[in-house]
Amino acid sequence: MSCDTIDQSNGGRSNMMSVDIVHEKFHLRHDPKWSGRLGPAEGGGLLVCVACVIEMIESEDISSVKKSFALSGISGVLKCSPGALRELLQQDHRVSMRFTASLLGLLHTVEDPATLEKVHQVLVQLLVELQSEVLYRFVLDEIHKQLSDQLSVKAFQPTFKLLGNLVEAVPNLAHSLMTQYVPLLEHLCSALLYPDEALKASVLYVWLKLFGTAGGSAVQSLPITIRDRVCILLLQTLSNAGSPQLIDNCIGLLWLLVQLGETVSVLMNSPEGQIMCSEDQNIHANNSQVICQNQEQQPPEHRHLPLILKQLLLSGDETLQVTSAKCIASVLVHSPSQYSAPFIKADVPEFLFDCLASTSSEMLLWSAYSCLVLLTEDSLFFSQCHSVYGIESLVRSLKEALRLSNLEVQKQGLLLLTAILERQPPSVRLFPSGPGFVVVSEAVIAGVSSSCLLVATQGASAASALFRLNHQSRPVQYKEVEGLVEAITNRFSELPLPSPAHRRSSGSLKRSGPSSHASRSEAFLFQALVCFQAACRLAEECASEPVLKENTFTAPSKHSRAQDSLESLCHCLLRCCDSIWIPTIIRMCERAPSAQILQHFYSILSSQFTLLPSLMPVFANKLASSGFYRLALEHKGLLCVGNRNPDLNVSCCGFLLKLSMCLLSQSNPASGSYQYEAEEVENLLQYNLPSLCCRLSDWPSLLREVPGLQLCEYKGPRATQYCLVIMLHLALQQADRLLPDQTVFSCVLWLLLSVQEQGSCVLPHSVLRSALYLLAMTQDKSPSLDRAPLNCITKALSSCQSFSSLYIHHPALLHFICRYPELAEKFGPLVLELWLTKQTQHTVTGQTMTDAQEKGEKRDSCADDRQDEEPDTETVELLTLIEKYPAVILTLLDMLCTREAPLAERALGVLEVLLSGQRHYEVDLCANLRPALLQALQRLSVENGGLGQGRTEQVVNSLPLVLKLLCVTQASDPPSSSSYSNIDEVHFKLLYHVSNIAGRLKPTNTESLLPALRYVYCCLSLSPAHCTDRAVSMLLSNSGLMDQLQTVLASSSSSSSSSATPSLSPSACPPSALLCCSHLLMSSLITLQHVHSAQVHKSINWSLDTAVQRLVLQKRNTDNLLLVSYLRLLQALLDVDLTSAVVCVSTGPGLVGPRPLGVQDGALYPLGSRGAQSLSAALSGLLLQKHELLLRASVNCLSSLLGFLQRKSHITAKLVVCQPWSRFLLYCLLSSGESCLLHPAILRLITLLLQHSSTAVLWEPDLLQVMEAVERRGVKELSQEAAQALRLLLTQIESSVLQPPPTEQHKQRVRDMMEALGPQTPALSCNPSLPSNILYPPPESETHSQTPLHYIKHTHLLTYCIEYAGICTLACI
Repeated sequence: MSCDTIDQSNGGRSNMMSVDIVHEKFHLRHDPKWSGRLGPAEGGGLLVCVACVIEMIESEDISSVKKSFALSGISGVLKCSPGALRELLQQDHRVSMRFTASLLGLLHTVEDPATLEKVHQVLVQLLVELQSEVLYRFVLDEIHKQLSDQLSVKAFQPTFKLLGNLVEAVPNLAHSLMTQYVPLLEHLCSALLYPDEALKASVLYVWLKLFGTAGGSAVQSLPITIRDRVCILLLQTLSNAGSPQLIDNCIGLLWLLVQLGETVSVLMNSPEGQIMCSEDQNIHANNSQVICQNQEQQPPEHRHLPLILKQLLLSGDETLQVTSAKCIASVLVHSPSQYSAPFIKADVPEFLFDCLASTSSEMLLWSAYSCLVLLTEDSLFFSQCHSVYGIESLVRSLKEALRLSNLEVQKQGLLLLTAILERQPPSVRLFPSGPGFVVVSEAVIAGVSSSCLLVATQGASAASALFRLNHQSRPVQYKEVEGLVEAITNRFSELPLPSPAHRRSSGSLKRSGPSSHASRSEAFLFQALVCFQAACRLAEECASEPVLKENTFTAPSKHSRAQDSLESLCHCLLRCCDSIWIPTIIRMCERAPSAQILQHFYSILSSQFTLLPSLMPVFANKLASSGFYRLALEHKGLLCVGNRNPDLNVSCCGFLLKLSMCLLSQSNPASGSYQYEAEEVENLLQYNLPSLCCRLSDWPSLLREVPGLQLCEYKGPRATQYCLVIMLHLALQQADRLLPDQTVFSCVLWLLLSVQEQGSCVLPHSVLRSALYLLAMTQDKSPSLDRAPLNCITKALSSCQSFSSLYIHHPALLHFICRYPELAEKFGPLVLELWLTKQTQHTVTGQTMTDAQEKGEKRDSCADDRQDEEPDTETVELLTLIEKYPAVILTLLDMLCTREAPLAERALGVLEVLLSGQRHYEVDLCANLRPALLQALQRLSVENGGLGQGRTEQVVNSLPLVLKLLCVTQASDPPSSSSYSNIDEVHFKLLYHVSNIAGRLKPTNTESLLPALRYVYCCLSLSPAHCTDRAVSMLLSNSGLMDQLQTVLASSSSSSSSSATPSLSPSACPPSALLCCSHLLMSSLITLQHVHSAQVHKSINWSLDTAVQRLVLQKRNTDNLLLVSYLRLLQALLDVDLTSAVVCVSTGPGLVGPRPLGVQDGALYPLGSRGAQSLSAALSGLLLQKHELLLRASVNCLSSLLGFLQRKSHITAKLVVCQPWSRFLLYCLLSSGESCLLHPAILRLITLLLQHSSTAVLWEPDLLQVMEAVERRGVKELSQEAAQALRLLLTQIESSVLQPPPTEQHKQRVRDMMEALGPQTPALSCNPSLPSNILYPPPESETHSQTPLHYIKHTHLLTYCIEYAGICTLACI
């Protein structure tokens, strides 16, 4: 089938590939070489005749349908069989040129758009297939010729389209066209003046392809006039374009032009109304006339490129808006400073912000963000308030963008926000109110919290800019700032810190590859540090302005505790820094520190010292103890040597200075000299730290360097050495040893020698104090000093006027001074005094005082409590010092005698702990201490003979302390000591002087009188039996002492008898401790006088009636221990049948009844039968209180009472033990539980009742109940005292007649229990000559079986009374 039949065939388009491309009328006359079967079709492919095709195209008789068919066939062959047609046409190039010319001719003759499209397609395919430079030139020449020959370019639209397609298909053609066919380009420019927009679109299509395929290098070869003309014509065309195709081509070409710096300059600087229409010398005159005529038909308006792009932004077409924004950004990239102003003046930023507020397109957002970022580089952007206008739209769009998935958009938006915040003038606020700041904070927090570290890093950068003071609203939103800080800090847990290998390879942030995840983490960390530092700077600035520190609209009561407060922000910064930032930065910079990161890190640490001064002591101690001195100094030595990283050096020096000053403020002992020393140290560190950029290993050589002439006190090698000494001191104070101890010791010693050798140079106080501290702390690992170094140290310390300014409260200083006798002799007392003074400053000395008596009681009570407590740290250190250097004891004793309170009291406290036996010292300690105490007493007696008048303040303070120490010494010396072998020596002299002092003191001076009576009582209590005869004789002959006791007892009696009288002052009644001690001393004198039959020179009057009345009626208002002392005194008197030369006992009608006395009252005088019953009832009432001491004392007193009654009136004794009250008493006690049932005192009470044949005790249930309780607990579980009391009870049961009588089984149980108790212990034997019992010897009339009971009761009563008096503990007795 041939082309002749194509008109009759149906569906010719679908069958064209199966029809041979020949024309039967023409084909026979053609040479067969122009024909051939081409293509992969069956049967050898299609038969194609090139000659037939050419004739068909050129013939006017051939229909357009056939021509279209032929073109389609040729296109199919070119597409399906590449190279096949080229072989036919390469036989003669003239045929190729004719074929091409024929096709070019169709562009002007064919009107069918489909056919024209096929012509374009075949021409482009053919030229690409042939790849002939000749054909290229032929086509361009033909087009140029046609343009030159035609009067109008209206019909050249297909030609321009072909040219554009051809340039796109053959890129090399663009360069040839720009360099060799300038006239053709002139025609293309002229064609843009034609009013037809379709034609303009086709022309612009050519230019679009030319600039798009040629590239920047080819465009540079384009004549400048042509390039500039294209730019100007493009602006004119774009400003008046209406069709979408024309607008698209204009925008496309504009996008290519704005990427070239040369064309941007033309586009931005083209004058208004100027249209380049110069005649070309190669263009015919008629063509010029037509072009100019067409030009005159164009609208005269012409607008600047900014206005055109602004119009595109207003178009509402998102594509145009995106392209416009991209063009703006491309223009600004070339020179923001040059091209920003026109866009800003045209209000382009305003419309870009409007686009942000109205779109969610990622591409438009990114483009607008990019434009605005570039526009913010011009100050005009801010002076015309575009930032104020658009900040709300920006924040709103940014919050939307952060919800999108495009990370580049998020990063670009945060970059724009950062740029605006950083460049906004301080005078114009972006967030004048709180809500605006809250919204932008939320957006920044969302950016910081992004999963992408690049976005988070940009968010941290925005937060840094937001933390500037001029961006803070009124009131300041501290809570939002705190939230931003916490959001950045919380990201640290997600950061994979760079490995050591990575940090070694990267070296710094600038050299790190941005694609590395570790590098991105490090970049975020760095930006986070910048942000945190900005937050600290903001807090500092707000703290310096009262208006910002206290928000105006916050209630005053909520300022300190409100979450939205500056204090809360400062606490947040410190908390984050302490818990998160410091560990993170330390781990990151552990092996390969970064100077940039460390610079901001140390600046942040320095800021903390300004924000919360109250917490800085704790923070500074934590930093120093964690090794931050070493850390900062090593970073300086590593990164700042050779003037490298000066900013890091400044940051490190600032941190070390603030850390040092904070530590110095805690360690400085003298508040008066602190200001001067602080300035001195601050100047030393401030002037010398910047130059100290060496490793720690180089410090010893610096310390040993011999300095030359020093012109300035704070500069030079010597000042550097001082600086090193101070830092070594402060670091060592926190256990950070920068250098080995031996090195420090030798270097400091060398420095002292060097300074003294210079003669004119004297160490500053702060440096000398640091040197002394270093010597003390490093002495253990250093050799002992010989004479020369000791003389040097002594001379250095003596050069200071006040040793207290050198003192540092540390045990090492005590040991250093006391270690060498040369130093101890001169400075030992001063060091001990300062040590004790510092200790007293930490105790509460303020105490409300009513009178001297209450003061004495409180001190005694505190002394009693102190014995039960563990000694404090300072006391323990002194005990360790005393154990190593015993001479310290004499120094403490001298302080006790010569210093004022509270220092003397502290010395007493140390000596009390020393003597209490808590440590193992030599046995003769007390023996060596007594002579010194005797000398002190003798001196006090001589200096103050009256001791009651004319006393100096020193005696008032020292006498009671010396007496207290005497009591402790006496109680601490064990009875078996050799010191008791001869009482005629020191013991007797001490007792003599103390008793005399006690007799001469005023009764109101209880502070001294109480320890004096204690000591006298303690001597009588603890002395062996053979040593008490002379002592009691001497005491009884001391009328002053007896008068003193009479005064105390009389005061007690008068106050007791008139207790209801409100007019009596509190001072009328002696303190209970003094009265208790007087009772105990009286009881001892009564007993010992009876034992030794000592002569009494003066008796004491004592009212028995008053004593019994107190026990009966006032026991609830009387201290329990005072009741015990009353019972002990009554017991001693009852043991001697109320008849003693020491005491003259008076009675009253309340005891003996009216006169004449009856038989019973006379026999029991002065107690009387009524008094005996009253006393018995009082003792029963005291027993029911179940107080430990009262139980024992009451049973003992009851035992003596029954013995007295048994001796004087057997009937009264029987009446007392058999009265119903006794049965009720026993029932109540036995019903109080097993602990009370097996109490030794209760067992003793039952024994007493059985001894005196009381009917109140029954075998069942009383004794049986006791037996069962013992069996339940077990005999072996009983205490020794309870076991002995039980043994006596069982013995008494066996010898007593009980009702009802016990059965044989019950008796066997008693015998079995006796056997289980085992033999009687030697310590509690029945030997009445026990030396421990000499204070309370059993009465002569007492039976043998009563002696152990007396021993038990006297021992325990003595124990508790001595404890109350504050003398000793049970272990001492």
